[in-house]
Amino acid sequence: MHRFLLGIVGLALLAIPVSAQTADEVVAKYIKAVGGMEKIQAVKTLRRSGKIVAGGGFELPTILENKRPNMFRQEITLQGLTGVTAYNGKTGWKVEPFQGKKDAEPLGEEEMKQVVEESDFDGPLVNYQQKGNKVEFVGMEPVEGTDAYKLKVTLSNGEVRFFFMDTDYYVPIKIEAKRMIRGAEVETETSLGDYKEVNGWYLPFSIESGGKGSQFKAKIAFDKIEANVPIEDGRFVAPVTGAKPTPAPGAKLLVISPVYIQSPQVQ
Repeated sequence: MHRFLLGIVGLALLAIPVSAQTADEVVAKYIKAVGGMEKIQAVKTLRRSGKIVAGGGFELPTILENKRPNMFRQEITLQGLTGVTAYNGKTGWKVEPFQGKKDAEPLGEEEMKQVVEESDFDGPLVNYQQKGNKVEFVGMEPVEGTDAYKLKVTLSNGEVRFFFMDTDYYVPIKIEAKRMIRGAEVETETSLGDYKEVNGWYLPFSIESGGKGSQFKAKIAFDKIEANVPIEDGRFVAPVTGAKPTPAPGAKLLVISPVYIQSPQVQ
């Protein structure tokens, strides 16, 4: 297996012998491999900058921001128009100037589920019991010809995700989910790779997502992930009517798109 670009020296030094048999063992070794709970919790904000590579080699710059405990923001800027989707821990909103809508409006039900999931700063495996999630070890399953640990993750809202964990490094290399896209249930799969250290915490710099079994995928390649950068709480609050959203520092007048990649191949 190509290990999804996991061949980095730092993470390789943390490789752990294959011995885990329970969900808690796999999760514990995952947390240890990516830096440990202390390093994870020391990160209070994240700003990820990179590009989305879609069909035909089309590339779009992207910036995403997260802030503890559970705030998330994405920006989309094209031809001088800036679109935003954000969640402040209580309410989610969006500005879609491309649809002729310049004022903030509430997110739809499915959009809200996705943005709440994305706002989970550490992901559903870290402190999963405190979050009301349930994690079960369901066996081994091949990913590109090599066995991986398969975890069934039932989120607090009842939705299910399947995490496939690398047997050498204990990091997620694939996630399967079912999402509602325009009223229809779609099975999606997301591949994670190119893990690199950010402030002592190993994070994926490569995320590829699309319909399960589909050859059409969209990939986000981050060229920079910054930890503990100043991000004001106000960036996650809906602007007053008529006000223009403020782009993230360094944002360009091009498309910004979400890390959860709302299955662009079926849009």
